[in-house]
Amino acid sequence: MYYSSKPVPLQEMSCLKISHADPEIYSAIIHRLLFHFSRVRPGSQIVVVCIGTDRSTGDALGPLVGTALSRYHSPLFTLYGTLDNPVHAVNLEETLGLIREQHQEPYVIGIDACLGHSTSVGSIQVVEGPLRPGAGVNKQLPPVGDIHLTGIVNVGGFMEYFVLQNTRLSLVMRLSEIIASSLFSALKQWHTHSRSAAALE
Repeated sequence: MYYSSKPVPLQEMSCLKISHADPEIYSAIIHRLLFHFSRVRPGSQIVVVCIGTDRSTGDALGPLVGTALSRYHSPLFTLYGTLDNPVHAVNLEETLGLIREQHQEPYVIGIDACLGHSTSVGSIQVVEGPLRPGAGVNKQLPPVGDIHLTGIVNVGGFMEYFVLQNTRLSLVMRLSEIIASSLFSALKQWHTHSRSAAALE
């Protein structure tokens, strides 16, 4: 979990921020993910790292997304971080080391919860570059991801641990469902397009 204390710098096609209540949220996230996937090097393996813990409602977003993605049993990506086997502050460095050892030129997608301004709560962000897990609770952890997705689950700026413990599960579940479904749909579309393009070469 990290704290988005101010808006992420908006560079061309580098960041999407959209409310979970927006009727176009699925198509918007998929479209943005496909843009990023178009930059994946041929032969790279997709690795999804879902960060968080089920010991805190607000911080359970990542493991919930991971658990939802695991149900697809998909060969399109390798998954780290579920409710049963979470990736968190204690084992994050070890997990990243394992990814470097087992995957050739991995394209890593980081997923985490985020605290932000009250007007942003309930929004999902798709951002180019790595996320900084633990920043919201003053932990120094390694950056994760070529791109990352975050769900803003509550208001940041004070008593972050207390805020995370008192985050509504219904919102966290909703955000996790949107992220998992949109990410899987985008990966399927990207894979289909990549195979079609390769067949034409």
